[in-house]
Amino acid sequence: MASASASASGKSRPECINSSNPFHECSDYCLRKIAEARERIEDEHRPPVDRTVHPDCINASNPYHVCSEYCFKRIADAKSGLERAEQEPPSVDAGKSDGAPAQGEGNDDSAGQEDAGADDGYPQMTEKQKKLFELRLKMYWVFISLLFSALQNEARKANQQAMVAEKKRMEPRAESRGVSKQKWLEDRKKKIGKLLDSNGLDMTKSYMLDTQESAEVKYKKWEKEPAPYGWDVFNQKTLYDAYKKRTKNIEVDMEAYNKAKEADPEFYRDASSLQYGKVSKVPEENIDRMVNELKERDEKRKAFSRRRKFHEDKDIDSINDRNEHFNKKVERAFGKYTLEIKNNLERGTALPD
Repeated sequence: MASASASASGKSRPECINSSNPFHECSDYCLRKIAEARERIEDEHRPPVDRTVHPDCINASNPYHVCSEYCFKRIADAKSGLERAEQEPPSVDAGKSDGAPAQGEGNDDSAGQEDAGADDGYPQMTEKQKKLFELRLKMYWVFISLLFSALQNEARKANQQAMVAEKKRMEPRAESRGVSKQKWLEDRKKKIGKLLDSNGLDMTKSYMLDTQESAEVKYKKWEKEPAPYGWDVFNQKTLYDAYKKRTKNIEVDMEAYNKAKEADPEFYRDASSLQYGKVSKVPEENIDRMVNELKERDEKRKAFSRRRKFHEDKDIDSINDRNEHFNKKVERAFGKYTLEIKNNLERGTALPD
C-alpha cells in the first residue's frame, strides 16, 4: 500500500538516493531499490546463525564473533597456565613478620577486586579483560558509524553531480562569441603591446608584425565561402541557413501568440488529437504576411542569376540550362535502365544496316 500511494502521488521518498534532486519523482524502481537496501542493512546487522564460539573465549559474548585458531590457542595456553599454578605450592618467605600475612591479605583483596565484575554479565572475564572487550566493542561501532557516514557522503556527492549534469542538459547553451572575442582582443593587446611600443607603432599597425604563415591563414579566412554545389544544396546546414535568412525580418507578436496558446488547449496537436486536420483560427494579417513573403521569394527566384561552374570533361546533352536540369532528373530516375541503349547508340550497333 505504501509503494502504491508513493507511486500515485509522484513525489520523491526521503530514503531514495535521488531525493535531493528537485526534478526527481520516485517510481516502482526506486521503491524496489529502497526495499532492497533495507533488507541488505538488516542482513548486515543480523548476527550469524551458524557460528563456532568456545564458551571460554574472551569474545564469546560478542554475537558477531567466530572463534579461529588463535582463540583456541589462547584458551589452551590459559588452561595450561592454570594447571601449572595449581601444581606448584605457594612460596612463603620465613623472614616475614606477623604483619606480612596482613599484606598478603591485602594482595588477595586486590586480586579479588580484579576478579570482581565477573558476575555482572561476563563470568569468564576479569576486570581488565572486560574493559578491553568494551573498548573493542566501542571501536567496532565507531567504525560502523564512520563507514555509514562515508557512504552517505558518497551518495550525497553523486546526487549533487547528477543534479548539476541534468541542469546543464536542460538549460540552453549561452552564446559567448562576443565575450570570447573581447577576451581574445585583450590578450592580443597585452602580448604585442610591448613589441608595438618598442617599434614605435600603434595598434592599427599590428598587422606588420604578422608572419607569412599567419598572414596566409588570415587571408584564407577572409576568402568568400563557395556556393553549395550538387547535393550540398539540400543538406541540413544549407537548409537551416536559408531558414534563418527567411525568418530574420519576420515580426512576431508574442502577446497575440501567448493569448492564442492559452485560448486553445490543443494549440500544438499530435496525431492522436480529436481535432487533427481541422483548421485553427488564424488572423487575416498573418495570412497576408505569409502570402507577401511567398511572393517576394518568387520574385527573387526569378531575378536570381548566377554563373554555374562549367565542367569541360562532361558530355553535352542539353540545349539550355533548363533542359540540362531536366536531363539530370531523368538520368537519376532511369539512367541504369537506359545505359545499354545509350551505349549501343554511341557505338552504332543499335542502328539498322
